[in-house]
This record gives sequence, structure tokens and C-alpha cells, in this order.
Amino acid sequence: MVCKEMIAMLLAGGQGSRLGVLTSTVAKPAVAFGGKYRIIDFPLSNCINSGIDTVGVLTQYQPLRLNTHIGIGIPWDLDRNNGGVTVLPPYEKSDNSEWYTGTANAIYQNLKYMENYNPEYILILSGDHIYKMDYEEVLDFHKANNADVTIAAMPVPIEEANRFGIVVTNDEKRIVKFEEKPDHPSSNMASMGIYIFSWKVLKDALVTLKDQSNCDFGKHIIPYLHERGSRIFAYEYNGYWKDVGTLGSYWEANMELIDLIPEFNLYEKYWKIYTKCDIIVPQYIAPQAIVEKSLIGEGSEIFGEVYSSVVGAGVTIGKGSVVRNSIIMQDVVIGENVVIDKGIVAENTKIGDRAQIGVGEYAPSRYNPKVYAFDLVTIAEDSIIPADVRIGRNTAISGITAASDYPNGMLEGGDSIIKAGEME
Repeated sequence: MVCKEMIAMLLAGGQGSRLGVLTSTVAKPAVAFGGKYRIIDFPLSNCINSGIDTVGVLTQYQPLRLNTHIGIGIPWDLDRNNGGVTVLPPYEKSDNSEWYTGTANAIYQNLKYMENYNPEYILILSGDHIYKMDYEEVLDFHKANNADVTIAAMPVPIEEANRFGIVVTNDEKRIVKFEEKPDHPSSNMASMGIYIFSWKVLKDALVTLKDQSNCDFGKHIIPYLHERGSRIFAYEYNGYWKDVGTLGSYWEANMELIDLIPEFNLYEKYWKIYTKCDIIVPQYIAPQAIVEKSLIGEGSEIFGEVYSSVVGAGVTIGKGSVVRNSIIMQDVVIGENVVIDKGIVAENTKIGDRAQIGVGEYAPSRYNPKVYAFDLVTIAEDSIIPADVRIGRNTAISGITAASDYPNGMLEGGDSIIKAGEME
């Protein structure tokens, strides 16, 4: 049997419904980020930069893009005979077929995979956060405290603390109280959903709680171990960490990359972010084009003007077009004399000439006000926007649309066009 000191289990099955039409056909960890990356690239790169060479990626919702992106793990140096990266979808067993029903249930269903490596420690990660962390430092902290569980935690504004699992620690950083999304939080130290478990402790807890419906780490495993007196410690993290789970936070995190001195640097030599990259030709910026304070992906052709935007690979922006404060994902084709302001345009979308996107005043969403609340125009992948239409703010579009879908050539602020067969 192969023995590994620590292996990682990366939870990447989430739909990410708060990203609206961006995740109607793709899992949240596979959503594009920063022009050339996908969200899952960040925890995967953290693993290889931290010396972890065995990663199980648990997929479920719309896994095709994720599976294709990860492949056999070559970009992250995880194409190995001994360990490497393994995609772990739910599978049919002899007696039943079971979806993953909670974060801990997903790990429980892959006990055999973990047992193959006889690890001393298991690192549990989420596939949908943007950050850099040396997991080896967390492991050193875990060992120094002779911990059963170590939870990475970071301070958050107290008014936001009710969105997180909150930990209260003593002077030794041992957790004395754990609150899952409390109405009145006792501290502002939030769990980041990053855990190191000693293997035996994790295995015993998973087996004991295997019949718990929707078994989850924050709601079930951690409270169960806490009640039993397990040694649970908090590793305090103070670097950049972003949960890009809403359209607003996703847009903000991309925009932060183009600050003159970005808080999150994608290009540090000693902590590289790796990704699968198919396009190697350089971008072309025409003599009359203007590009200011923007990221432009490989293979893109810019004939218009781009300001404060993140543009993915293989994008075409036609003459006379102006793109501001926007995220344009790969292989989007923008016609001539188009104006886009505060748009998120997903992959393979085509936008007709003279379309104006992000016009007029803000209006609350009539489609889904919880998701669409950030003054953005969100356009799903593979959509078509016809020529000469005007699209208001805080809108959502998914599918192949025609001029007849826009009354008087306009989609009013707060409205949406979701074509049949498209799902939220």
C-alpha cells in the first residue's frame, strides 16, 4: 500500500446558484476567472505549491467542463502514477445509486479512495474560493497542537459574521465554541471551509454519522467531534481570500485584479497559479484600439476600446466598440460600435453591431432579486444578442435571442430573457 502523509479532497460539485445564468450549464468551480483561469485553479495550485501531490476532486453538478479542464492534471504537475489528481463523481453501487447529499457525505462515499493512500492527515477544501495558502504551514500548526481537527479561519466584519460558521477560541487557539451561521455571532472569526483532519478521527466521525441526512462538516461533523471533546484548533489566516459566490463578489474580485497594485497578485514567481491553456498565440491590439487598466487574454483581437475590464482568451472586440468595467469570457465575439458597461458576458457569446448593454437606471430584478442585485448585465454562455438592441442594468439573458425578444428594441432594467430549456 502507498502511504501519503496528507492527501487533499477538493469539493467541486456545487452549482453556485447565486451566480445565476453563469452556472446554468457549468459548475461554479469551472467558471472563468481573471481572464485565463477557472476558479478551481486556485485551490489546485495551492496544493501543488504546498507539496501535496494527491488530490481527489469531487464533482457532481454539470461536471463536463470541470472534467475536461482538469484532465489528467498536467498543468498542475498532478499527472502522476503514484497519487496525482483523480476526479471522483458519484457512482452507482451494487445496492443503490446515491448523489452526494452534503459535504461530509461526499467525503464518506469516497472512503475507499482515501484508504488507498493510508494517509495520516486529510485536507478538505472547497473548489470555489480565490486565495493563496500554504497548506504545509497549516499542517505544521496542526501537528504542533496535537490537534484532531484544524479549521482555517479568518476575521470578517462582525456584521457579515452571520453568513459563516463562526469559531470562538481560547488563548491557545483551541476552539471552545462553534456556531453555524448564527443570528448573533459570538466572534468574528469565520471558518473558511478548509479543514485538516487526523485520518482516524475523520474516518470514525464519517462512519458514525453515515446515516445523517445531508451530512455536512459545519453542521454535523465538527459539532459531533466538539461534543466528544476532540482537540479542535483554529489556524488564523490573514491573507487575501474571496468567496466569489455572488455576482457582486465575482465581479469585484475580477476588478480587483486590474488595480494598479492589485491586492491579489496572479503573477508571483514563487507561488504560481497554474491552469490549462489551449491558446498560445499572442493578443492583437489594432493601431486605433485603446486598452487601459485591463487584462487581455491570449489570442484576443481588440479593434475598439477597453477600459477597466478583464477580457479572456480568443475574444474579438470590433471597431468603434467600447467595453468598460466588464468581464468578457473567452471566445466572445463583440461586433462593431457596441457599448458594454458593467457586463459579465460568458463564453462563446455573440453580440451584434451597435448593441448597447448596461444603459439607463438601476431597477430591481423581477426575475430573481436575490441573485441579480448588483447593477450588472449578466449574459450566459452560448447566447446571441442581436444588433441594435438596448439592454438595461441589473438584467439577465440566456440563450439565442432575436430582435423580437426586445420590445421596441429594449430590455428594460431588472428584466430578463431566459430561453426555453435554459435553467437558473
